[in-house]
Amino acid sequence: MSVAEAIESKVRDALPVAHLELENESHRHNVPANSETHFKLVLVSDAFQGQMPVRRHQAVYQALAEEMKGPVHALALHLFTPDEWRAQGGDVADSPDCRGGDGRASERAKGTPQ
Repeated sequence: MSVAEAIESKVRDALPVAHLELENESHRHNVPANSETHFKLVLVSDAFQGQMPVRRHQAVYQALAEEMKGPVHALALHLFTPDEWRAQGGDVADSPDCRGGDGRASERAKGTPQ
């Protein structure tokens, strides 16, 4: 089972899911090809009703504790109730580009020409 499949399965087992989008953003970072280290999760769940953002994040991190200890380096979470999701039109912003992920961050920090 891939890391992405494990993430989706565990989230679906842990929370009632109205909508789920999982994007592997690893290709946007300085990692080997076909890596599964950086993900963006958009999750809409009734379980988030009345919860502050930190509680929502804790629920997801609890479900994904094993992945967060191992293969997953970064997980961008976008967590909504169904009403919040509808109110914003069912869309989230794109993740920012990786900063320094091209392997030359240390060169830039030293002022070395690229």
